[in-house]
Amino acid sequence: MNYFRTAILLAGLTALFMVVGFLIGGQSGMLIALVVAAGMNLFSYWNSDRMVLSMHGAQEVDARTAPDLYAMVAELARRANLPMPKVYLMDNPQPNAFATGRNPQHAAVAVTSGLLNTLSREEVAGVVAHELAHIKNHDTLIMTITATIAGAISMIAQFGMFAGGNRSNNNGMGIIGTIAMVILAPLAAMLVQMAISRTREYAADREGAAISGAPLSLASALARISDASHHIENDSAERNPATAHMFIINPLSGHRMDNLFSTHPATENRIAALEDLARSMGATGGGSFAQPQAASTRGARGPWGGAASRGPWG
Repeated sequence: MNYFRTAILLAGLTALFMVVGFLIGGQSGMLIALVVAAGMNLFSYWNSDRMVLSMHGAQEVDARTAPDLYAMVAELARRANLPMPKVYLMDNPQPNAFATGRNPQHAAVAVTSGLLNTLSREEVAGVVAHELAHIKNHDTLIMTITATIAGAISMIAQFGMFAGGNRSNNNGMGIIGTIAMVILAPLAAMLVQMAISRTREYAADREGAAISGAPLSLASALARISDASHHIENDSAERNPATAHMFIINPLSGHRMDNLFSTHPATENRIAALEDLARSMGATGGGSFAQPQAASTRGARGPWGGAASRGPWG
């Protein structure tokens, strides 16, 4: 049902895009709109991952610089039958994470230092599994396409405001119709984009819980991340709000309901769905990530088994 709904929403977004092009320039306008969107999509396909990682100051880590995290991602990727993605760390106090990449062979998982310093090992595993589910379901590509088409609609609608004077009179729209299109078309595109994002989050929650085997740990992580997002500011997300839909929880603000303007489903609804899934699986939230695989130090301990003063990176 989630895939069917996503397909319907994508079809609606594409239809809206073609209609805007037609209203601005007739058949030639529709063709120009198609060419512009194709060019934008092609650029996004090859460059969106590098762009978004750079926007958030993400630094790549490996088995040497982040052994515990890297080993966890590798194990979860193995469970999900995915190639090993690149792993990135964002120096950001807000606990959060996102996945990016055009396909599973060219994917990346990025987590914040706040996530590793705040959540338990099993909760982090649930979050990573959720992001791997996005990769497995090709959501990273779907959301790149929807964001690109939505951006193209907004751009073409704005172009129509400048070039639409005589053209709008010729096609019967008039100046009032042109203004209405400039306002309503980007708004409609944004609503469809957000609806697709909410649909994909529910699917990734379910798939991620299956990968980690601990739906209640993911539910706990969602609650803690959502709570933190209310009082810990994510500076890079505030500077780049267009990337908010990529994170596991909206980094800009919390939303209490699944309203039309939310990039994410209500956290309460996601937690309830995961609790239902846990009951159906007979799960209590346990899994294989409760204890670190290896402890390099002893004494005061952080959430990853390393010395608390050294953080989760060892």
